[in-house]
Amino acid sequence: MKYNRITINPMQMDGMPCIRGMRIPVATIINMVAQDISREDILRFYPDLEKEDIQEALEFAADMVRERTLPLITSNAA
Repeated sequence: MKYNRITINPMQMDGMPCIRGMRIPVATIINMVAQDISREDILRFYPDLEKEDIQEALEFAADMVRERTLPLITSNAA
């Protein structure tokens, strides 16, 4: 999938994926969604964001973990 709103620049934010070249990391947006912060509140906290930025950040995150082998932590507790 081609992303129009996600940028990666090694000279900005240590190369972390950001929203439209701004210093707003995708991880920050994903974390806010995970904390159950509403999209409306996210847009209030970051007035330069658009609702499409949040949607594409979620799609980007989903693609980054899709069909990859992830380490599982097993518990010895029975």
